[in-house]
Amino acid sequence: MSTTLPPLPAFPPGFLWGASASAFQTEGAADTDGKGPSGWDAFAAQGRIKDGADASRGTGFHARYREDAALLAGLGADAFRFSVSWPRVVPGGSGPANTAGLDFYDRLVDELCTHGITPAPTLYHWDTPLPLDEAGGWLNRDTAARFAEYASVVAERLADRVPMWITINEPAEVTLLGYALGEHAPGKRLLFDALPAAHHQLLAHGLAVQALRAAGAANIGLAVSHSPVWTAGTSEEDRFGAELYDTITNWMFADPILTGRYPDENFAALMPGPVAEDLAVISEPLDWYGVNYYQPMVVGAPSKDALGDFAGVGLPAELPFGIRETESEQRTDFGWAVVPDGLRELLVLLKDRFGDKLPPVYITENGCSYDGLDDQRRIDFLDGHLRSLHEAIDAGVDVRGYFTWSLTDNIEWVEGAAQRFGLVHVDYETLKRTPKASYAWYRDAIAAQKSGH
Repeated sequence: MSTTLPPLPAFPPGFLWGASASAFQTEGAADTDGKGPSGWDAFAAQGRIKDGADASRGTGFHARYREDAALLAGLGADAFRFSVSWPRVVPGGSGPANTAGLDFYDRLVDELCTHGITPAPTLYHWDTPLPLDEAGGWLNRDTAARFAEYASVVAERLADRVPMWITINEPAEVTLLGYALGEHAPGKRLLFDALPAAHHQLLAHGLAVQALRAAGAANIGLAVSHSPVWTAGTSEEDRFGAELYDTITNWMFADPILTGRYPDENFAALMPGPVAEDLAVISEPLDWYGVNYYQPMVVGAPSKDALGDFAGVGLPAELPFGIRETESEQRTDFGWAVVPDGLRELLVLLKDRFGDKLPPVYITENGCSYDGLDDQRRIDFLDGHLRSLHEAIDAGVDVRGYFTWSLTDNIEWVEGAAQRFGLVHVDYETLKRTPKASYAWYRDAIAAQKSGH
């Protein structure tokens, strides 16, 4: 039974309300338009998706994008954050662009514009073209140059209608899960030897910002995952472990982008190439900064009784930190702690750390996995996090918009179809869409904000 919540406080005029998705998780149509395989396609083909969900089918977004655009319009959403599939546009990772692939995104952008919805494409949401993955992926400096070329191709086709751009999504997760721990594509277990993948993604971001602007694009940011890091104990080992984890997951990406420096000179010394020159490119000024927030992390010294892990992945014993379970009265179906105030804490932390170097902020992802159509727990989650976001704005953080993750249920990477983050339910047999109770709540919340009530 749904419960009625009091109205949200009024957000600033012009605040952007949106929802998000990504290509690999939703598009399907893996063998159409001349699309090439991605590293994630190859990873899935190895049987690495736990429930055997068919990622090549996704949610059928490629065929049903008009239906999903209508769902966005029904929400009253101002914007839709989707991702462009790099291997659909440049199947070989380099070389000629695939006109049929570009045509799909042309149609999608036109459809969104028809509904008055701002298209906000992400250029890289983890689906590296397979030939580049096989040549080393983000361990290879050349991948950054190829990404900038691809960014130019997309901007030349879409910049006349796209007023908001995202270069890369969650470089920390790509580095840690894909290259350090081996649980995501491309499945490498390099631990600290994965650091070149971080640097090359950062370089790719900076080069792409330059390429986008050269092609006439404007209003450019990226989407970085952030979590407040809470120290698990009081020992020096606990403090060291928490600070190291905080540096790796939060500041190793934000600091180079916003300040032109790595947070620790020891990390800078481990990065490949002409690091000082690269940092001048990496710190190309942004128009805005995107924050993905899900939960705080409790971190201390390595310990046999460490209950937690990183994004569902157990950590090797040789790492100098251990993750504990975050205490919370409520947890999502993914087992993640529900801590709305962590969003306020994080945003204030960003403001305090970067001051006037922090551009306007958008929440580019925030959401939760819950099953069922009458998803009151998701409503409570969104309501709590939006109230926390409003408190951050009251505290002086310049937040311009909020994208919930996600519009529809989707293939949740290695978790497959088991974790449902959508406002809209997807039947994976028929691909039928059914709006959940949270869809109606978010629709009504947006309408109330726009009416001034």
